[in-house]
Amino acid sequence: MKKELVFSVEEYQQRVANTKVSMQKKGIDVLIVTDPANMNYLTGFDGWSFYVHQGVIVALDEDEPIWFGRGQDGNAARLTTSLEERDIYAYTDDYVNNPVKHPYEYVAAILQERGLDKKVIATETDAYYFSAKCQQTIERCLPNATFVDGYNIVNWVKIIKSAKEIEFIKKASVIVQNAMNVAYDEIDIGVRQCDVAADVFHAQISGTKEYGGEYSAIAPLMPAGVRTSTPHLSWSDKNYEDGDTVILELSGNYRHYHCPLARTMILGNAPQKVKDLGATVSEGLTAALEGIRPGMLCEDVEMIWRKTIAKSGFVKDSRIGYSMGLNFPPDWGEHTASLRPGDKTVLRPGMTFHMIPGIWLDDCGVDTSEPFVVTETGAEPFCHFRRELLVK
Repeated sequence: MKKELVFSVEEYQQRVANTKVSMQKKGIDVLIVTDPANMNYLTGFDGWSFYVHQGVIVALDEDEPIWFGRGQDGNAARLTTSLEERDIYAYTDDYVNNPVKHPYEYVAAILQERGLDKKVIATETDAYYFSAKCQQTIERCLPNATFVDGYNIVNWVKIIKSAKEIEFIKKASVIVQNAMNVAYDEIDIGVRQCDVAADVFHAQISGTKEYGGEYSAIAPLMPAGVRTSTPHLSWSDKNYEDGDTVILELSGNYRHYHCPLARTMILGNAPQKVKDLGATVSEGLTAALEGIRPGMLCEDVEMIWRKTIAKSGFVKDSRIGYSMGLNFPPDWGEHTASLRPGDKTVLRPGMTFHMIPGIWLDDCGVDTSEPFVVTETGAEPFCHFRRELLVK
């Protein structure tokens, strides 16, 4: 079977080596990785199979990672990773949704076979697709092992992007700007929201003439009217109305590398409060973005934003951004650094963030964002889309 590797074997090997360094520092012998983005990062594994139990085992005593998953997904591992057959374990289908048999019994058997059943084993305890039953089962099956928390180990390794990863996000940025233009062009008084959403989906997946897009980890967030008072609603089947505010938080995605972008649009005669809020958000966003320098702390960026908007009287009580990049549903964020008070993460070249200082009030909201990469001298936005309120 011909391999379909996205990155070189050497890049995957370096990622695994970096992960092992982090494991050693934490006294971990074996790391069971279940986050699909982290599986992809370490091996290239790519499949919509994360709804069943699967994972990658990284062991200090093993040269290569070990993949485990459902039998019918075994060929996905053979196709999308460089792993040898000896490192691909596919369990039979009677493990799937079986109340008396669990896939982590199979995982425990793999670790016993490889002589890893008495080691210090870490699991991604807070990952979306690692359940309490997984932890209970493997602890029951490996009574001589010591279990510790391995959540976010790989996430922190992947926070610095390689040149090729940055290239992928730049490709995604073209896709998202195309999708934003489609949304702006199609949204109008009397048009059904769901019809615009369909066109946005088309733009996200069709990509450009040179390269196609991928499904986004988050569906297009496109609330209108009073629904803009909260950030995570999407479209309905209602028509857009005169005076509507419409928030558009979309993402381009190339090879699972995301470039999210948010803008706010107003139809007809929008309330003055929305216009004032939009000017405040854009001013604070611009100041924070222009003030970034490598070596700063994440909380320093938020402080620039907070000081800039203080005179407006508006207040934001949530973070203004987060590290983003490679991910699978349900999120494009990396779950590591956040631009908020108390986050002492040092900004380093190669880190990529989505700065999204939206403000939501009781009856309306404004959401304007910029994805960027930290450079040797500051911050370079991935997108070049007009930052003011989009008036139509």
